[in-house]
Amino acid sequence: MASAAGAQEAKVTFLSPADSVQKRGSAPGMKVKLISNGEGLKQYAVIFCAGDEAYSGLLDFAEKYHVTSAHFTAIGALSRVVLGWLDPQKKMYRENPIDEQVEVATMMGDFALYQGKPTLHTHIVAGRRDGTANGGHLIEVIVSPTQEVFVTVDPVPLLKKYDPSSDLTLIDADSQ
Repeated sequence: MASAAGAQEAKVTFLSPADSVQKRGSAPGMKVKLISNGEGLKQYAVIFCAGDEAYSGLLDFAEKYHVTSAHFTAIGALSRVVLGWLDPQKKMYRENPIDEQVEVATMMGDFALYQGKPTLHTHIVAGRRDGTANGGHLIEVIVSPTQEVFVTVDPVPLLKKYDPSSDLTLIDADSQ
């Protein structure tokens, strides 16, 4: 008889880096407010509602507001999160889904351009009911009841380039 742990292990899913950054949903409840417009920097509050898939919503935000370089932090609560752990040997992300109510203990990331389009790289630590936490590369996140993301848009665009040794797109600090 197979154990529950063995059954769980059989369901392990790996994603290529290219697949890990694809939209998996939408964020129809997303609201955006410009909170600061200063010397080349803009700051936005991007607020998500229950049921929104915030990763996809952040990409939509970046496209709509022409974000070429930014960084952000977030807090909130979620009903589902899919974390990724990069296996450097396979050059793939192992999916680690959490299908329960969790708190966003921390979430941070950045936006840059790859092939002319905004891309998102974010990591998250999700706190469980018992106080334990899981973290990793963010692949999918379903909000419940809210998530508050504070985005600082930078004046100088950041560009990414493909790195064949890791199969990732990485920020190119030497780009013009």
